[in-house]
Amino acid sequence: MQNIVVLGAGMVGSAIASDLAKNYEITVVDLDVKNLAALKTKHHLNTISADIRNENLLKSIIKGAHLVIGAVPGYMGFNTLKAIIEAGKNVVDISFFDEDPFLLDKLAKKNNVTAIVDCGVSPGLSNIILSYYSRKMNIEKYECLVGGLPFKRTLPYEYKAPFSPIDVIEEYTRPARIVEDGKIVTKPPLSELEEIEVEQVGTLEAFNTDGLRTLLKTMSVPNMKEKTLRYPGHISLIKFLDSSGFFGKENIEVNSSNVRPIDVTAKLLFKHWKPAKDEREFTVMKINLEGEKNGKRQKISCSLFDEYHQKTGVSSMARTTGYTCTAAARLILENKFERRGICPPEFLCEVKGNYYHIIDALETKGITLKWTDK
Repeated sequence: MQNIVVLGAGMVGSAIASDLAKNYEITVVDLDVKNLAALKTKHHLNTISADIRNENLLKSIIKGAHLVIGAVPGYMGFNTLKAIIEAGKNVVDISFFDEDPFLLDKLAKKNNVTAIVDCGVSPGLSNIILSYYSRKMNIEKYECLVGGLPFKRTLPYEYKAPFSPIDVIEEYTRPARIVEDGKIVTKPPLSELEEIEVEQVGTLEAFNTDGLRTLLKTMSVPNMKEKTLRYPGHISLIKFLDSSGFFGKENIEVNSSNVRPIDVTAKLLFKHWKPAKDEREFTVMKINLEGEKNGKRQKISCSLFDEYHQKTGVSSMARTTGYTCTAAARLILENKFERRGICPPEFLCEVKGNYYHIIDALETKGITLKWTDK
């Protein structure tokens, strides 16, 4: 049986490990012994409590792995991915790190490694959809609206974080790169606020975030943007915190100690943003494509709406992110994707059948895409 090491036992990492444990030998690595213990009581897998920031320790842990899954916080993501590639291990990664993953492309090719990066819901599934349809039509405009939210709206934030709060703050503070008329344009994060209607929940706010990532380099679509969705009013609170310095990354002195404001803020927000046990939440994504096919104008919209799964206790964000990741992992393990180097999700569609492999895998989990053609 093939061995897989999953790095990270958080909400998404746990969903990934439990899904893959049905077919493979799984070892989950995390510093949090409570998360590991909870996983082991529910699933047949191995656990290791370790600080994988120690690269030598990490490499020793993954030595016998056929595949590694990276599900660590963004600030650890790049260095962790680099260490995995240096160890010569194929990897599927979902961490939202700031660095350009293609900086590791030569290293991955040198070590004969397939490294699928940004393999969640968006980026991830959204990239796969765009890539597939770019082979069917000349796409001139791509827009992705995406967000994960609780059904219960609790003031003041009306939000719960499905992953590390500091990663959410990163999403709020990174300048947003979009493509306009074939040129990459940088806009302030949280900018160009607009309201959209989602049938199942009502009005949500959409705002610019830096979610295009690898698409900026890999897709020649003249107009592309991604926007994140939240309940109305949430972003005004975030802008207040930002303008007041709560997201600062430079050390400040507090009672003779040096601290970064962003670290303190993330720690404080954790208790407000942590989902309650079995809390119902949802993930919504809408992709709009415009272009030309066979000389005719065409518009295609794809929508996804997924809820917390009561039977399994897996959140919608963990489902949509984690099961996209596990579908990609199976492509590598079944030798259906063998391209070496850094491989963003849009590369998966280079192999015929892989698009439907991903979509069908999500369908079996009850994650369904709905399409509208105009």
